[in-house]
Amino acid sequence: MSVRVGIAGFGLAGRVFHAPLVAAVDGLELSAVMTRSPQRAEEARAAHPGVRIAGDLGALLDGIDVLVVATPNSSHVDIALAGLDRGLAVVVDKPVAPYADAARRLVDAGGRLTVFQNRRWDGDFLTARRLLREGVLGEPLRLESRFEKFSPQVDPARWREQPDAAEGGGVLLDLGAHLVDQAVQLFGEPVAVYAELHRRRPGARVEDDVFIALEHAGAVRSHLWMGKAAPLAGPRLRLSGLAGGFACDGLDPQEDQLGAGMRPGDPGYGEAPAGRLGDEPLPLERGRYEDFYAGVRDWAAGDAPPPVDPADSVRVLEILEAARRSAGERAVITSF
Repeated sequence: MSVRVGIAGFGLAGRVFHAPLVAAVDGLELSAVMTRSPQRAEEARAAHPGVRIAGDLGALLDGIDVLVVATPNSSHVDIALAGLDRGLAVVVDKPVAPYADAARRLVDAGGRLTVFQNRRWDGDFLTARRLLREGVLGEPLRLESRFEKFSPQVDPARWREQPDAAEGGGVLLDLGAHLVDQAVQLFGEPVAVYAELHRRRPGARVEDDVFIALEHAGAVRSHLWMGKAAPLAGPRLRLSGLAGGFACDGLDPQEDQLGAGMRPGDPGYGEAPAGRLGDEPLPLERGRYEDFYAGVRDWAAGDAPPPVDPADSVRVLEILEAARRSAGERAVITSF
């Protein structure tokens, strides 16, 4: 019997990421989508014939086993709590909440909760993690990682461009939730945080250019860049150790592939150009976002732990809040 999944929200996250990945995993059934937009309802029906369209949360929660929260950040906690109250397994898109306090309240509510930290299944990250696990690079020294784009025009209609902190806009939460999570997964929690936050584009009301430096135990450093004002985007990832280095360029292709209609299992899905191990080409691991939802299937059935511990995402928010404090005080933060 399939695990029935309902998705709250059918914007970019619900339409491009969650729905196709749910549909691609054996044992999961995309049962229902909540949207009040007639256009998005038609898009959902066209892409997923037979899906039930729910106009409100109450209707969505009936007849599902797993709730996916793919709405704007400001509504994550309330919708997730409603699902937990119904005894459902709940997947929340990252960041799990706009604030660490709200995220802790959600985790403390109890029940089955996980977070869609999909970038743990990027091919470049999977390759970096494997190289560290195998000891190929020797003692690790530094991670340099970037999610940079060039979108010079601010779109004031987008909630991510709004200054209301409750909305959770800006690249610190949007992209930092990925980059910091990856760094912590590789090297553990930082002992110190330094950050620079800027609004570069004309009319920008939230930060669109961010640098974060993390000092991990053992003096490993992570240097992380994220922004929308980068016409010459820097290298995607550089990982240095005393025995060698790994590098690759270009973002993981899965987001663009899913947006273009490709699906897991299609030829070329998740495959990126080779990276480099020193001066030699190194094929990257295939990106596998679908593995997150395979984990959700097994977790919802009671056969496995959650694919992402929600406590990890709370800690990432605490680190991002330390970064914001660092930028405001122009100081290194060691207590967070």
